[in-house]
Formats: sequence, structure tokens, C-alpha cells
Amino acid sequence: MNQAVTIGTRSVSEGSPCYVVAEIGINHNGSVEKAKQLIDAAVAAGCDAVKFQKRTVEVVYTPDELSQSRISPFGDTNGDLKRGLEFGKSEYREIDAYCREKDIPWCASCWDEGSLEFIEAFGPPCYKIPSASLTDGALLRHYAGTGRPLILSTGMSSLEEIDRAVEILGTERLVLLHCTSTYPSRLEELNLKVIPTLKERYRVPVGYSGHEVGLATTVAAVVTGACMVERHITLDRSMWGSDQAASVEPQGFSRMVRDIRAVEKALGDGVKRVYESEIPIREKLRRVSS
Repeated sequence: MNQAVTIGTRSVSEGSPCYVVAEIGINHNGSVEKAKQLIDAAVAAGCDAVKFQKRTVEVVYTPDELSQSRISPFGDTNGDLKRGLEFGKSEYREIDAYCREKDIPWCASCWDEGSLEFIEAFGPPCYKIPSASLTDGALLRHYAGTGRPLILSTGMSSLEEIDRAVEILGTERLVLLHCTSTYPSRLEELNLKVIPTLKERYRVPVGYSGHEVGLATTVAAVVTGACMVERHITLDRSMWGSDQAASVEPQGFSRMVRDIRAVEKALGDGVKRVYESEIPIREKLRRVSS
């Protein structure tokens, strides 16, 4: 069995219940009230944590990218959009207090060193490293320097690139997430059999970050061995926003968590046994002959 990673009070490992993360990301559309509604939905669904994203817009994007025309509720440029979706200190203080009130941990994907230092002030139980940052060695070293558990998504990455990232981060507090970085992802590109491949290669807990439409394949990832699942959560898939269509609405999230827990019960421990409930049926129906 691969090593376990402790996040808050929960163990993430092969032998523990699947750790379910509701990725709020930018689906709040710049509204703290919508963020709170998404937190409520995650709590009602039985999720173990919620996750946000944090960027320093002027660091992550070039001036040319920010000046490009893009119509949104925040203005007419891509920069207006990116800045409008970012929460600052007062918003995250409110989110932090609300998550404490609702007794659900929160963390964030930080896309640059300044954002990592910003979130570090809130003492998160872990960090999620986005697939886009997997080859950013300087940022990975900043993540490793926090000493916190790290969750690394592996979308759009080769094994050689993952090797290098794991070398920088170390394996002591690392969880890898198999991921396909398209929104939404095509079923034939999910490649869930990579999950045991990553487990064997790196000997760390491996989970799944899904962007597909539907729930069955995410539950199948748990059957394949995922000990953590992350899906984007939305109030309504038809809402404005680039990630909404690849997200799961509250009712669907509840069904997904329910089905994951049912599958965990059904998988058992692999030991073949005769159950007490079978004995009366066996005595009634079984013929024994030599």
C-alpha cells in the first residue's frame, strides 16, 4: 500500500474513504454571496473540502493578453474579466470565516508566488497545484517550502514532466491527481487506467480531477483506485463563465458523493468469505456431491 497523506483531520490513502473536493474555482463569478452558496452546496453534498483559485493577474498574464478584447460582465477586455474574478483579502477573510462556520476546510490553487504567500496567511490545510503550473520549477519550490500537504494535477503532462515535478516537491506529503485538461473532457480521453500507473510509478496517493460531463466516470475513477476526487461545482451549468459547462450542479454533486460512498462499501476488502446472510440460502439450495 502507498503512503498516506494527512490533510487536516483526514487521511488520504488507499485504505481511507475517498476525499471529495468541490472545486469552486472561479464559478462564483466574482460574488462572495455566490461563493457562500457554493460552499453550502458542497457541505450539503457531503464534500470533504472546497477549493478556490488565486492569481496575481499582472504576473500570470502578459500585458498583451490582458488588453485583448473580451466582453464580460466586468468590462470589454480580458484584463477586466481576470481582475473581476479575483477575490482580495477582505473577500477571502469572509470566505475563511464562513468555511469555519460551516466546518468545511478550504484551500486554493495558487498560480504564482505572490498568490501563494497571500493564501499562506490563512493557514490552509493543503495546496492544490494546477496542471498549468506543473513545469514551473520556481513556483513548485515555493509550494514545497510551505511544508504543507500538496495536491498536484497532472493534466497535459508527460511522465517525464511529472517525474521532474515530483523530484522538486518530494513524495512525503504529495497527492497526485490524474487529469485531462479540456473543458469539458471527451470520454475517450479520460484514460482512467492511468490512475494505477501513477500509483505504481510514484508510490503516493493518487486521485482524479475530472472535467467531463456526467458522473459515472468519476465514480469509476474511485473503482480504479482514486483516493481523492475533485470536480468543479456550480449553481447552474447554464450560468455565465468558462468553467460552468464542465461543472456539476448541487443535486448532481450529492448523487456523485452518494454513489462514491456506495461503491466504497461494495468494493469490500478482497477477502472471499461466506456471509451470515448467505447461510440460510446455502442450506436451502446447495447440493453437495462428490
